[in-house]
Amino acid sequence: MSQPHASNTILYLDGVSVSFDGFKALNELSLYVEEGELRAIIGPNGAGKTTMMDVITGKTRPDTGDVIFNGGIDLTQLDEAAIANLGIGRKFQKPTVFENQSVFNNLELALKGSRSPLSSLLFRLSGEQMDRINEVLSTIALSEVRHMDAGALSHGQKQWLEIGMLLMQDPNLLLVDEPVAGMTDAETEATARLLTEIAKTRSVVVVEHDMEFVKSLNCRVNVLHEGSVLAEGSLDVVQANEQVIEVYLGR
Repeated sequence: MSQPHASNTILYLDGVSVSFDGFKALNELSLYVEEGELRAIIGPNGAGKTTMMDVITGKTRPDTGDVIFNGGIDLTQLDEAAIANLGIGRKFQKPTVFENQSVFNNLELALKGSRSPLSSLLFRLSGEQMDRINEVLSTIALSEVRHMDAGALSHGQKQWLEIGMLLMQDPNLLLVDEPVAGMTDAETEATARLLTEIAKTRSVVVVEHDMEFVKSLNCRVNVLHEGSVLAEGSLDVVQANEQVIEVYLGR
């Protein structure tokens, strides 16, 4: 698979390096994600997965390299808020939902577009916004519990609600960090279906350790090691790679 140019990718990293106190968290990292693609990123702890997400979302500035979004936007020149507004949503490992608000209200609060305190008081959902919330509730399989407080949800349901809150922002690119950590097998399977469904309409990058889960995503995989890409391909291909077995999977 030949590498496309930055202009026809949703995400393009080229030669990205980041050092913290002499430690190279990213070392000439180069990878790209095409529009509408589901991509998994795997690798041992300390491989640079979180730093990569931090660079894409503007939390960390790279020392060198290009980080291009949507064919031409240089993310290294923008702050976190500007990057979020461009259409990049990030889900951290630990779910952060408004526990004392209903599932429905959590999605309403996440609606795209900032509101001043006064306009929030006067705010009424339009029919279109109501349809959008109902659509997302259906996508994340929480329609039945829309009136339940988020704090009463299971761990897996909270993860789905947070993914739903990101979907309310209508991102072009969704970055999801270890979504199935702590989930039951049934929740893990449902999450694979959810992310596969979401990837039909936007690009999704998933950082994960659970190999069974990655397998069920049935997508292209990058293996990171010491801050750069060690291998890329289908899960079967990277699992058969001698270097990957050596540094990550073990014998």
